[in-house]
Amino acid sequence: MGKNYHITHNPNGGWNVLGAGNSKPSYILSTKEQAIKVGKRIAQNQQSELIIHGLNGKIQGSNSYGNDPYPPRG
Repeated sequence: MGKNYHITHNPNGGWNVLGAGNSKPSYILSTKEQAIKVGKRIAQNQQSELIIHGLNGKIQGSNSYGNDPYPPRG
């Protein structure tokens, strides 16, 4: 399982796709939707989690693309 990726607002404009523990974003995209699309592709490739933050920095949601220890029933 790879490192988790975060979608965060860039104070200079746009949205970051940021790997956990990295000081610089992997990508800076103009819209949040674009950043989520790219982040999802990376997280699926890395079998990791994608954490989506709002403008205020609070977590709005997350998606796990790895080996989830608590998968849903059914």
